[in-house]
Amino acid sequence: MKKIILICVFIFLAFVSFYLISNKRNEDLSAADAKRIECEVLKVKKLIDTSSRYNKNVAFFIDMKIPSGKNRFFVYDLKTNKVIDKGLVAHGSGSETGVKGKLRFSNVPNSLSTSLGRYSIGNKYVGKFGKAYRLYGLDTTNSNAFKRDIVFHYYYDVPYKEKDGYICNSYGCPMVNKKYFERISKIIDSSESDILMSIYY
Repeated sequence: MKKIILICVFIFLAFVSFYLISNKRNEDLSAADAKRIECEVLKVKKLIDTSSRYNKNVAFFIDMKIPSGKNRFFVYDLKTNKVIDKGLVAHGSGSETGVKGKLRFSNVPNSLSTSLGRYSIGNKYVGKFGKAYRLYGLDTTNSNAFKRDIVFHYYYDVPYKEKDGYICNSYGCPMVNKKYFERISKIIDSSESDILMSIYY
């Protein structure tokens, strides 16, 4: 009997810990950041409802309003409406304007810019940056993603932890730290349906 009570107490404490950690992850967002991601979540859920091919449990969100030195790649649990993981992500060098905090975006080939919009994460492959995932743009703002070779990949120069200022740039791809990529990769590889990624500003 004592053993059963101890097991129940352990399960209860584990549940409470998970709940508090999940809440903390959402609380870390400023009111403006939280409002933006909530708006994007609604758009992604609406798209998911149009097709059974999309994952209904998890989606990725990248907030380009947040400086690149801060966590702005969010793994979002669509069932509990919680951010369950987050990390740094680089944007395209062509998105730089020379004005601090202001970015530009483009869907034009060779622009080296990040494209805003919703993406479907496709097949993995091994390229010049190692393991990567093809991205398919689902909006007019990112319709050239596949043609532009915009993929999700890692790069060693992307820091793992937050830092003051800005991090390195990509050629337009969402590019993360290898350690963080490995966590995200497990989610993608274990999914039987296509996961959506939304890049917004």
